[in-house]
Amino acid sequence: MKIAIGNDHAAVEMKQEIRTYLEEKGYEVINFGTDTHESCNYPEYGEAVGRAVAEGKADCGVLICGTGTCDREILVCGTGIGMAMPANKVPGVLAAVCSEPTTARLAKEHNNANIIAFGARIVGMEAAKSIVDAYLGAEFLGGRHQTRVDMIYAIEKK
Repeated sequence: MKIAIGNDHAAVEMKQEIRTYLEEKGYEVINFGTDTHESCNYPEYGEAVGRAVAEGKADCGVLICGTGTCDREILVCGTGIGMAMPANKVPGVLAAVCSEPTTARLAKEHNNANIIAFGARIVGMEAAKSIVDAYLGAEFLGGRHQTRVDMIYAIEKK
């Protein structure tokens, strides 16, 4: 299985560890993220992973966002949301933000998410590994869930 991985400049270390973790499990990992701490524009990486998955260059994707700034004492980024949004603009992508393993499992089982995203400033390393394991260990259940996934994809055609 090929997994596309993307990250911003504040999630380099987590991306590297998750990449190694996945490769040790036998997955092929395609790196679309940055490997430097120089400020970058995370939407570019979200889109790149989205396109790789949508075009069949990867079977699924993992996005890790670590940037964050505080505005009125509220963390406005670093959640994975900013990476998932551009990925979801790519037709054929269903990216889900997952901050714990149950959400990751259900994102696959019920929504057939083909990309997961999480924030390096929200989850720790062991939690990130658990999220990835839960997602990759799950299978889409189909049935009534397929009807709803089809409805989501139909929105792209309107």
